[in-house]
Amino acid sequence: MTGPGGPAPAPAGTTGEGRLRAFVRVRAGGLPGAFWVLWGGSLVNRMGAMVNPFLSLYLTGARHVPVATAGVVLAVGGAGAVISQPLGGYLADRFGRRAALTGGMLANGATLLTLGHARSLPVLVAACFVLGITLDLFRPAAQALVADAVPTADRTRAYGLLLWAINLGFSIAMVLGGYLSAHGFGLLFWLDAGACAVFGLLVWLAVPETRPAARDRSAGGFRTVLRDRVMVAFAGIIVLYAVVFQQTFATLPLAMRATGMSSGAYGTVMAINGIVVIAAQPLIGHRLDGRDKSRVLAFGFTVAAAGNAVAATAGSATGYGLAVAVATLGEILVFAITAAVVADLAPPALRGRYNGLIGMAWGTGFLIAPVVGTRLLVIGPTTLWLSCTALSLLAGLGQLALAPALRRRASR
Repeated sequence: MTGPGGPAPAPAGTTGEGRLRAFVRVRAGGLPGAFWVLWGGSLVNRMGAMVNPFLSLYLTGARHVPVATAGVVLAVGGAGAVISQPLGGYLADRFGRRAALTGGMLANGATLLTLGHARSLPVLVAACFVLGITLDLFRPAAQALVADAVPTADRTRAYGLLLWAINLGFSIAMVLGGYLSAHGFGLLFWLDAGACAVFGLLVWLAVPETRPAARDRSAGGFRTVLRDRVMVAFAGIIVLYAVVFQQTFATLPLAMRATGMSSGAYGTVMAINGIVVIAAQPLIGHRLDGRDKSRVLAFGFTVAAAGNAVAATAGSATGYGLAVAVATLGEILVFAITAAVVADLAPPALRGRYNGLIGMAWGTGFLIAPVVGTRLLVIGPTTLWLSCTALSLLAGLGQLALAPALRRRASR
């Protein structure tokens, strides 16, 4: 079709630039500025988060802690992690989202520097315990901030974008941390602490406080959260999935080593997790808005079950890589929807505490995972991965059973 001046311009969205703008707008458009500050800060923070993945190497290598003792030290850190998010949730509701997030980040940075300069075993143990507390102290405040600032219809998409930023930053941190750790650990601690400070100060300076005003706050505390049967049941379902999810870190490297594969093969398999999240989340996340959350979660648990079923038949790095790729698709669905479900259930004034409880559920699953997983692995890897398949399916069935109650609460 032509006009007086020649060919008519292409309709909007048909050019390469127009298609790119449409692609970005559908996935990232319409979200408030406060969310993007949080998104950028999370990316920076995770790009600098190089200490925790290499902590066992730091303890055994740089500080010459025996392997068995290092396991105890790391377990002490895990104990701190269990109480981290409930405490962070209380601080977010009591003192505000900005104060809790910034304070948590600065405390984490200070703890990292203390741990990096520790020499004696008692100081290392104490620093690891405090690190466990401060590592995720900010998370309930961040989740509550998204729920406060982002409209209900956009929350699932927003949480998915946040997950994408975290995984992108983590992937960069793993590569950079591996390179730097080969030349000493000192710089890792300073970069991680600096990233914490940047994130905390960025939120403090650029994000307005979103906590409800005092006159709008409903009375209640953690007892109110624990009396919410729907929330407690949902937290129980998350514990089941967390036990399965953590096997990727707790027992997968042991299972691969038992079949003669190297730690490099495990690193390659784990890189697939980050690649799948980075590639798939932008294609999936925006399609989840408006869908029934329980059905999406149940489907995510089922996909995770399929990934573990593939692992039960794996005998090579390629087989385990395929298992991780499938399970990661379920992970994308579960992590994006979980935070949105909590936002539906939580009264605005208790969003920090509700997110603290779900964080405690994740931590509890992470503590159970190595104990149960290693015992099942002794029986055999097939037993381990089929047990994980069964747990994932059980979580899916539990979610479907809970679905009517969640729909009633969301409709309010």
